Amino acid sequence: MATPENNSKDSNVKSTIDAVTGLAKAVPIYNDAVQPAAKEIGKSLATVTKTINIALAPISALVWGYDKISEFVQNRVAEKLKDTPEENIVTPDPAVVGPALEALRYTGNNETLRELYANLIANSMDKDTVTKAHPGFVEIIKNMTADEGLILKVFHPNIYKPIVDIKLKIKNGKGEHNLVNNYSNIGKEAGCQHEDLTPQYVDNLCRLGLLHIPAGRHLVGENAYDILLKTEEYEKFIAQYETEHTTTNVINKYIELTELGAQFRQACVIDKK
Repeated sequence: MATPENNSKDSNVKSTIDAVTGLAKAVPIYNDAVQPAAKEIGKSLATVTKTINIALAPISALVWGYDKISEFVQNRVAEKLKDTPEENIVTPDPAVVGPALEALRYTGNNETLRELYANLIANSMDKDTVTKAHPGFVEIIKNMTADEGLILKVFHPNIYKPIVDIKLKIKNGKGEHNLVNNYSNIGKEAGCQHEDLTPQYVDNLCRLGLLHIPAGRHLVGENAYDILLKTEEYEKFIAQYETEHTTTNVINKYIELTELGAQFRQACVIDKK
């Protein structure tokens, strides 16, 4: 049987949903109105249109409607707030919660991204953490992949991770070009589904202002880069390019959380509960 305290918390969480009714209506992905136009153009185009509709049909099942979002917030967000004192639960800023709920329509089926939104919403409802829940974080999550969300979990404030650029040089000459920028083991450490895209993930997280690679700086520990350069994966990669005419050159760097990244981590990445 629910206690009065729990009922009060449930009521506060429910009010969040009621305040944004209408933002989470399911959107049709396609409709049959295109068919008459397609038939006018020709049978072949109608066939293509039908094929496209069939290909898009599964997407409609992934778009969350109001009921699904309401259920998610009332259960998952409430779970994250269960240990928050009742007097701390406040009405959230609609500039945070409204866009977050709307974004869940399209990312709710992705566990990693929906957890980022759930933490953000929960923090926006706790007066002790509400200042961490920046409205801009919704747009940041919308510009991230699930793998990038996993990468942020392995970063901590004031912890530097080794990262390198690998260049191909012509022996006895001055020519060189980049083989890989931002080579690291971060994707492997984070358990990314697509480890080979880690350099691009790093680029995007830097673009979003969450990570930073200081120009011209590197780690000074004697074995700081062994975790990258003394591995079987690295040796296999380099072996493809080491020939009698070419060699490789490594530029040592490091990567760290920015202040914005640290705030994002507190508001969205760390489990609220």
